[in-house]
Amino acid sequence: MKLAELLENRVATALGDTEITALTDDNRRITEGCLFACIKGERFDGHNAAAAALEQGAAVVVAERDLGLGDRQILVEDSRAFYGELCAAWFGHPERRMRFIGVTGTNGKTTTTSVIKHILTANGHKVGLIGTIQNEIGDEVIHTDNTTPMVFSLMELYDRMYRSGCDTVVMEVSSFGLVQKRIGPTHFDVAVFTNLTQDHLDYHKTMDAYYDAKRMLFDICDTAIINTEDDYGKRLFSEVSCEKYSYGAEADYAYAPIRVTAGGTSFRLTTAAGTQEISMLMTGYFNIANAVAAYAVCRAYGLSDAEILPHLESCAGVKGRCEVIPTGRDFSMICDYAHTPDAVENILENVKLYTEGRLICLFGCGGNRDRTKRPLMAQAAAKYADLLLVTSDNPRDEEPQAIIDDILAGLDGSVPYEVVIDRREAIFHAARIAQKGDVIVFAGKGHEDYQIFENNRHIHFDEREIAAEALRALAEEA
Repeated sequence: MKLAELLENRVATALGDTEITALTDDNRRITEGCLFACIKGERFDGHNAAAAALEQGAAVVVAERDLGLGDRQILVEDSRAFYGELCAAWFGHPERRMRFIGVTGTNGKTTTTSVIKHILTANGHKVGLIGTIQNEIGDEVIHTDNTTPMVFSLMELYDRMYRSGCDTVVMEVSSFGLVQKRIGPTHFDVAVFTNLTQDHLDYHKTMDAYYDAKRMLFDICDTAIINTEDDYGKRLFSEVSCEKYSYGAEADYAYAPIRVTAGGTSFRLTTAAGTQEISMLMTGYFNIANAVAAYAVCRAYGLSDAEILPHLESCAGVKGRCEVIPTGRDFSMICDYAHTPDAVENILENVKLYTEGRLICLFGCGGNRDRTKRPLMAQAAAKYADLLLVTSDNPRDEEPQAIIDDILAGLDGSVPYEVVIDRREAIFHAARIAQKGDVIVFAGKGHEDYQIFENNRHIHFDEREIAAEALRALAEEA
């Protein structure tokens, strides 16, 4: 692509006829004829690699300050944002060719996006999904490493989605993705705010900064769907200027729980059109909010109740989100991604409602992540659990015992606990001690099928598989 075509008249250059062979913001991926965007990150400033990039074969660099490189530098105010525009142009602006629905917040994003996709697909739309667990193009599943991919990869994915016939993209939009401008020039038809609880403070430092990151989504959307049960949601609702609708106990989309069981949940939904009772397969009071958010999105998208409700009620939920693991015994196991204090409290509060015996919570905390939430995780788990099994999550470069010591600092002795550092052994131990009517909640891993150790070493670790092995071992011992 010619440089002038790529720039789309955004800036002037004497090198407009130069053929650009590739785009990159990574100085380790310089190729002959590429454009290199100089982006300043937390640890490395691409501007310091600009001259070397040209020597290695780059045709031109994009920079925020004069580097003394003459016509071979393009000066812009914000190279990160400009690079996003270039990536979109490189792929022919796929972000202009489909409708976009974005969901942000600490908890509930994956379930909400999955329910939206389920409903839209059932109504004849081909939908792309971008999220924490995986990316999807219709029925095709694509592995992902980041909730929001880096901008070039994101635009490449959009392009694949458009070329495969997708008319809509539903995506989880992370705070990292917003702050780092990974979404490029994407504009959203509808955006959802689920809630905000403590997470990622190792990156954002303060809750206000975390909120400001999430809020950015609502400057680039036409319609906002906001959970006003959440304090930050109330604040957001008062601040946004786009068309907006609230959901919560008293809201534009108001809901009231009726009952929750292991087999499903029912609730009343009240809108300007009246009140109706909805029964769905997904279990847990927290999933009512996710379901109502999805319903509100689909109404804003243009679907009727007749097109929405049957598919909302039939949606079975998401892998690793309050997922029941079959045991074939007189106790139950549930796998959930809860890895924040609020999420742990929510899942345990809901499961407690139908637990006949003890509620046992097996959990840990990730290494190289926000240490301040570790004792809070313990406090949240202790509110509803009868027994805690404290173990490892993804220790990364930290000593597992040091992480566990941080967790235990949040306990006051009111709830019994056991420490089993090895998570596999902890699962086996949970199965061995389970009694009739007990429910064991494995919190933190959810859909993940790996553990991360020192030097980013990944090992295969699927709690469903390990639970099945533990159950087989029990049967053999009997």
